[in-house]
Amino acid sequence: MSAPFSGQEQGKELVDKLYRTGGLTKEEFCELIKKRGKETEKYARKLACQVREKVYGNQIYIRGLIEFTNYCKNDCYYCGIRRGNRNAQRYRLKQEDILECCEEGYGLGFRTFVLQGGEDGYFTAERMEEIIRMIKKRFPDCALTLSVGEKDENTYRIYREAGADRYLLRHETADEAHYRRLHPENLSLEHRKECLRTLKKLGFQTGAGFMVGSPGQTEETLAEDFLFLRGLQPEMVGIGPFIAHRDTPFRDEPDGTLENTLFYLALIRLMMPRVLLPATTALGTIHPEGRELGILSGANVVMPNLSPVSVRKKYMLYDGKICTGDEAAEHLSDLGRRIEKIGCRIVTDRGDYRKDIPQGF
Repeated sequence: MSAPFSGQEQGKELVDKLYRTGGLTKEEFCELIKKRGKETEKYARKLACQVREKVYGNQIYIRGLIEFTNYCKNDCYYCGIRRGNRNAQRYRLKQEDILECCEEGYGLGFRTFVLQGGEDGYFTAERMEEIIRMIKKRFPDCALTLSVGEKDENTYRIYREAGADRYLLRHETADEAHYRRLHPENLSLEHRKECLRTLKKLGFQTGAGFMVGSPGQTEETLAEDFLFLRGLQPEMVGIGPFIAHRDTPFRDEPDGTLENTLFYLALIRLMMPRVLLPATTALGTIHPEGRELGILSGANVVMPNLSPVSVRKKYMLYDGKICTGDEAAEHLSDLGRRIEKIGCRIVTDRGDYRKDIPQGF
């Protein structure tokens, strides 16, 4: 009787193929995800760590996260700041508050700021344009990333011309049926994909990504995610475990797992060697060493929280979100020491996407 999955050989062969060619077929992705064993997981994570080191060395880039509004017009079933959550304590930061966060972050060494918020109609294109221009004027050597959801092309163009460099818009799932499970009828997967294509067209360094273990996710939907990412070729990919929020329809759904998240991080690094790949707050939430394990699986970005302490617990996308420990910007030195223990170091430059590949890679 042969060993399952032909021992571990077939899993390692598929990992090697992904590393060599940058892609697998849908059937191969499904096979790898469905039938992998522990040895295949370890092999993929070790190889992904080696790839990260070849492209980016031991440098881990920091992004100062500013969660500037938790108002949102959308009612996505998984999100703690969804419009229908009447228990959410809503807030908006003023422009001077945002600039103060940047000032503090700049002093700590941050050279990239991430403005993240719900789809809040108060922050019109004109208001955002003013905020972007003020940040870029005061901190001209810094990169600015936006993560404020789906907009029309003209709005994205205003952001870009005002000076925004990067844009994060996780696609959440590339499968239509799965998308419908996660979102109300007024939202469209095709529109979200079109937004991502528009962002790339306008010259943003663009980020996509998905939740690991979201309700209804299967090997087939995950394979669609990997194929979509390969086709889009985003400069950034953000993935993290689904964590249920008590005030959402998914309150009783099981959370995504550490093991799956680390494995999928590794596959993304092998598929896109140059990608900027965060070890997310959600990963740090489900395991006390989640970010370190993420880095050892190919991640090369961490995003400490620069938001005012008074609002951090109000931006509660999921239950238990960490916001005041080592992941907080004011404890950056502590986070740095933790990362040094795994042989890496935090760097304070902009941490741009690598357009070149080192010779001999």
